[in-house]
Amino acid sequence: MDSTTDNSQNKQLDAITAPSDQNATDSTSTPSSDIADQVIAKGLEYKGVPYKYGSSKKTTRTFDCSSFTQRVFKEVGVNLPRDSRQQSKVGQKVSKDQLQKGDLVFFRSYGSSSSRITHVAIYAGDNKLLHTYGKPGVTTTNFKGTSWEKRFELGRRVI
Repeated sequence: MDSTTDNSQNKQLDAITAPSDQNATDSTSTPSSDIADQVIAKGLEYKGVPYKYGSSKKTTRTFDCSSFTQRVFKEVGVNLPRDSRQQSKVGQKVSKDQLQKGDLVFFRSYGSSSSRITHVAIYAGDNKLLHTYGKPGVTTTNFKGTSWEKRFELGRRVI
């Protein structure tokens, strides 16, 4: 790939942001599937980085769930709010059956009837979530047929 193509793609990615309203859209010519692949690739670069609740957005030595999603999306030019509850208000709402690679997936506490958001992950496609929590740190886990599916609250498409 030549530098002209690189610069063009960088400008396109720099132009993409997730506005604070409900209608985050991608008005550039970069297909959202390409950006989703970049999101997953960037996220996987952090596999194994430890989880720390309240981790600063300024570090990549530890992440909490929302600092991880914020960092990964920022690296491909999509700006997200800092915490999972704020992130759950950005972009287009999607159901569990409509999830696509690169979508944000939001969860409530296990066994809770409350719809309070307590966790965010990235849908990596093929029934996988890319996220960080507890001992594994940044990892991929299965989604359907697991406690994660039972805790599902909503999905959001921001790319």
